[in-house]
Amino acid sequence: MNISLTPELESRVRAKVEGGLYNNASEVVREALRFMDTHDEWVKELKLQQLRAQLKEGTDQLSRGEGIAIGSEAELDNFFQDIIR
Repeated sequence: MNISLTPELESRVRAKVEGGLYNNASEVVREALRFMDTHDEWVKELKLQQLRAQLKEGTDQLSRGEGIAIGSEAELDNFFQDIIR
């Protein structure tokens, strides 16, 4: 596999190798991909935590009787139109 890098990125990879932390460019790229996977998992977990908090807030509101009763499809359409506005 061949990968094209901008001159700036190529310079950064070269600097990592020259800094002695990596033996070659392939190690730098592999480490960067592992870091990217870890970052993606971290972002996914943050989003799940936020969604769980929002769901809990919604269920707590329903438990307190703060929900909105929607009895027809027209009322549902109106509800969503109000949200959009």
